[in-house]
Amino acid sequence: MIQTDIIIIGAGPVGLFTVFEAGLLKLRCHLIDSLPQPGGQCSEIYPKKPIYDIPGFPSILAGDLIDNLMEQINPFQPGFTLGESAVTIDKTEDEQFIVTTNKGTTHKAPVIMIAGGLGVFEPRKPPIENLAQFEDKGIEYIIKDPQMYQDKHVVIAGGGDSALDWAIYLADNNIATEISLVHRRSSFRGHLDSVQRVMDLADIGKIKLITEAEVIGVRGFEKLEHVVIKHKTEGEIIKETDHLIPLFGLKPALGPIASWGLDIAKNAIQVDILDYSTNIPGIYAIGDVNTYENKLKLILCGFHEGTLAVQSAFARIHPEKKNVLKYTTVNGVNGF
Repeated sequence: MIQTDIIIIGAGPVGLFTVFEAGLLKLRCHLIDSLPQPGGQCSEIYPKKPIYDIPGFPSILAGDLIDNLMEQINPFQPGFTLGESAVTIDKTEDEQFIVTTNKGTTHKAPVIMIAGGLGVFEPRKPPIENLAQFEDKGIEYIIKDPQMYQDKHVVIAGGGDSALDWAIYLADNNIATEISLVHRRSSFRGHLDSVQRVMDLADIGKIKLITEAEVIGVRGFEKLEHVVIKHKTEGEIIKETDHLIPLFGLKPALGPIASWGLDIAKNAIQVDILDYSTNIPGIYAIGDVNTYENKLKLILCGFHEGTLAVQSAFARIHPEKKNVLKYTTVNGVNGF
């Protein structure tokens, strides 16, 4: 059994930064995540996507943010159980918790921080009969490595920010030989700046816009070779392509979290904004997984929530000690 001070369920940016704040208070952390590497969505879904609202960084790639956080918490030697999902939480007689994963790994601590983001994600897939036949054989729902599309013919389906952003990225960086953006309407749902950029790239021939249309079929032998597009006025279009990337968003679900006896509202965990504690003493919820009045689902806000939760956790773990706030500008960062 892995023994620690704080079990953090979720190794995304909020969970990682919480390790730093806990380390400043000499509290050890162990993180559990179903993904095979730390970073959550930033690593798994959009590592090459720029983020613009991290203080001190006018722009930083999501993957680079995770690398920086990992470097920042390195002095505090966190433990990781990766590629395993937390499935049960049990309370012990000595007021501690045992968290067991789907692979049977057990962890024990007096405090749990749930930083599970929006929960478990599944892509929203278009209703195409033989879609699964070509998954990972030309059909991808998440762009992990843009370089795999180098010199390829790519069809992106969707009309939101993700579809627009990736079409722009592949075009601006001269990665794909041909980029086609298929959307069932003539207008897009994304940010106006992104929409205008796509229009500009279409005007100079770097993106082929196919609007008022949708992909209704996929064809190929051992891998994807063609997509069938139904156009409002032109009828069926058979288009040769190497990759189809349907970007219709992700469906979040709380997964096992929903069965842990926590107060749930709006598919998220209700917390006290004093310290982001849940209805179960000793369990906190931070980041996108929680909800409260005026909640903003931003990484920045998750950092704040984790910081205050750790202060409360210290008082629970060491009720006999008085925690005096020490500034890192004065004391520096002293690891374990």
